[in-house]
Amino acid sequence: MKNAYILTFVFLVLFSCSEKKPVANPQVLMDADSAFSDYSVNHGMQKAFIEFAHDSVVLLKPNRMPIVGKQDLIKSYHGKSDNSFVLTWKPANAVIAESGDLGYTYGFWTFTSSNETSHGTYLTVWKKNATGHWKYIADTGNEGLANPSETLPAQKKNK
Repeated sequence: MKNAYILTFVFLVLFSCSEKKPVANPQVLMDADSAFSDYSVNHGMQKAFIEFAHDSVVLLKPNRMPIVGKQDLIKSYHGKSDNSFVLTWKPANAVIAESGDLGYTYGFWTFTSSNETSHGTYLTVWKKNATGHWKYIADTGNEGLANPSETLPAQKKNK
């Protein structure tokens, strides 16, 4: 009988001592995405996309093969200027995995040049790098939605 108590105690200790990590606050990711946009406004889109990229980034752009890896991202901007336009965006929501090291944001972007303004939506996947900083690991977007507040469905209220 004594062995049964010891065995039960050991079983309970082994299976009840799993450490639960606190779920990361999604606002941290919203802030990282907003800082990314601010960097784009202040330093140019290309520098922002390079500065905030994870080493294993994948960038999806229309009508071209994916850009894979930070070095290929840098090469893709070689000889191109971003002085004639501004790209800015605003995250609408963020989700972080329970592991706390992967998440995504989505929201609305605006592209402005001297003769054009266009709008659209985007999705950015984020991963913490080796030093614990959020870097985007995948990014894509599409055109549309000139005024997001008019086109978003109304949120249901809990009764």
